[in-house]
Amino acid sequence: MKKILFAFIAVATLSFAFTTFGDVLPIGASIPKADLKLKDISGKEVSLKDAKKKNGLLVMFSCNTCPWVIKNQSRTVEAANYALSKDIGVILLNSNEGQRDDADSYSEMKEYATQQGYKWYYAVDANNVLADEFGANRTPECFLFNADGKHVYHGAIDDNPGDASSVNRKHLKEAMDEVTAGKDVSIKESRSMGCQIKRKG
Repeated sequence: MKKILFAFIAVATLSFAFTTFGDVLPIGASIPKADLKLKDISGKEVSLKDAKKKNGLLVMFSCNTCPWVIKNQSRTVEAANYALSKDIGVILLNSNEGQRDDADSYSEMKEYATQQGYKWYYAVDANNVLADEFGANRTPECFLFNADGKHVYHGAIDDNPGDASSVNRKHLKEAMDEVTAGKDVSIKESRSMGCQIKRKG
């Protein structure tokens, strides 16, 4: 009986990691709601347009609590720092409205960002507005835009979210290298794994 129960939990967890919501922003699309102001952990109101730099913008849907975010945290920090080094802006968005009064509150976001040494924007996506516009489903989930604000890559940080020691290709890093070199991104989409965004209701 225990084996059946554990098998059911494993399948449920896996299906939960791949649950989808709405249509994902297509490759080639412009940055959605680029002027929408969001509350950043700095206390300032920022937009995706504000976060964008000369060579583009990395938008990552994240949170404080998801085991997949925590498992990939060092890779998130590495990718974000790399983006900044390439003059690509970075903003992490917390869309977990269903947990806004709990572990994904604004105060908890500030504390988590300080613990992780964030040097980039980490903002509240109130009422899931941007998650819905992007068709974002999971945390972590990445969207990369080029210098013209066009969507060029969507998906995971690398090809093995579950095991950092077995990564063969860093999809996000490769995409950033290609886009800043003026090349077409060779792998434009990959499958991200993570917790479902906790939308209100």
